[in-house]
Amino acid sequence: MANADLILVIDEGTSSTRAIVFDREFAAVAQAQMEVGLSYPNDGWVEQDGAEIWDKTLQVCREAIAKAGGVEHIAGIGITNQRETTLVWNRETGLPIAPAIVWQDRRTAGQCEELKAADHEPAVQSETGLLIDPYFSGTKIGWLLDHTAGARDLANAGKLAFGTVDSYLIWRLTSGRVHATDMTNASRTLLYPLSLSEDRAWSEDMLSLFDVPANLLPDVLPSGARFGECDADLFGQALPILSAIGDQQAALVGQGCLSPGTAKITYGTGAFLVANTGQKQPRSTNRLLGTLGYGHYGGSSAYALEGAIFNAGTVIQWLRDDLGLISDASESEARAAALSDNAGVYLVPAFTGLGAPHWNANARGTITGLTRAAGADHIVRAGLEAAAYQTHDLLEAFEADGADVGLLRVDGGMAANDWLMQFIADICDRPVERPDFMEMTALGAAALAGIQLGWVTENDWAARAAPGQRFEPNMPADHRARLISGWRKALAQTLA
Repeated sequence: MANADLILVIDEGTSSTRAIVFDREFAAVAQAQMEVGLSYPNDGWVEQDGAEIWDKTLQVCREAIAKAGGVEHIAGIGITNQRETTLVWNRETGLPIAPAIVWQDRRTAGQCEELKAADHEPAVQSETGLLIDPYFSGTKIGWLLDHTAGARDLANAGKLAFGTVDSYLIWRLTSGRVHATDMTNASRTLLYPLSLSEDRAWSEDMLSLFDVPANLLPDVLPSGARFGECDADLFGQALPILSAIGDQQAALVGQGCLSPGTAKITYGTGAFLVANTGQKQPRSTNRLLGTLGYGHYGGSSAYALEGAIFNAGTVIQWLRDDLGLISDASESEARAAALSDNAGVYLVPAFTGLGAPHWNANARGTITGLTRAAGADHIVRAGLEAAAYQTHDLLEAFEADGADVGLLRVDGGMAANDWLMQFIADICDRPVERPDFMEMTALGAAALAGIQLGWVTENDWAARAAPGQRFEPNMPADHRARLISGWRKALAQTLA
């Protein structure tokens, strides 16, 4: 395939699945996208249809390949995905036994509280770098096995498979020949050791604690690796799968954060601050997460420290779809900018609990400071401001853990909002850098595939300069302190 000079990246996110085709210079030359539905059958439950994820992923891949000139131009596939979302499927049919439980889902909060009350969290954190929380896959797997008729028996008989979305897509792309995941997705399950070990084995202690049969689990490979070949019938010829990586770690790679101390924050459905800690295994004492950053065959690997905000872009969706206060997401910028201040109104978006550094699964959202002077625009502004205050809280925890982030590299849908990026720079008192091309998750997966193909070296990628815009902090210190004080009061009311 002498003329195969493109990489197809599958970017399967929480609310949509897309395919982006990159050329040898890592410019996007074609893309296609489809929304994927989310359902909320009970309070705190969030589900998706695994079959819908697969069908729509297949559709967008075919569309993007056609736009790029045909499958003969594709040298390989990279995959990046929403993490922690949990699928269990039948090995014979490839069909999920139940809806996928999305990362935001809180249905296992009770089990998590019991495990914490029994003092299991220190051992879990020591082994995995994670805290016990419904966010991660471990308790979700057990819930599916125990609440789907006959599933536990089928699992014990070796007839079922578990995977995060990357793993399910690899299974379907290879027609069941490959059951694998990458180290970053594995490190979000509560079942995988936080160690860059050669054998890449799952933790027997954690499998026992969370009652997960070992025969459910995929093989673990580096993020940049050969994950097999897709079935030729899908796209017209077999294509090698050259990378798979969780979306937040993919954005870390995409932003070129390959040296210790570099960091990025992605403002998508949630918001995720990830800092590269190199070969130093992160041990947080401030309720942050230790995780695997990336790794590839023939190259280096790195640890990362992460803080997760559960609700960021979902706040804007809620303002638009449920409250009808804006008609489109971009409208929020002008509405916020038109106000001279927030009028004392704060929105704490704990729709599905609070993530780092609070880890309160039972907290629910609040709006505080309402007076008759407050209008719809103040609520819209408060929804945007919440992303900045939560970022500030994360940065304080990072600093306390010895990972002071001096520069914020941003990406994700909300990063397009100039007013918000300036407000984040002001509240966090740090410069914010936003690249012109913001599909950093897809770009990271493309970079890892490109390294496998020999198109780029890791050092070249780390040194790559991406054009973009820089926002410098310019808010007076007393004004910043006053706004943060108001946020802390609102947060205290929410946590109370």
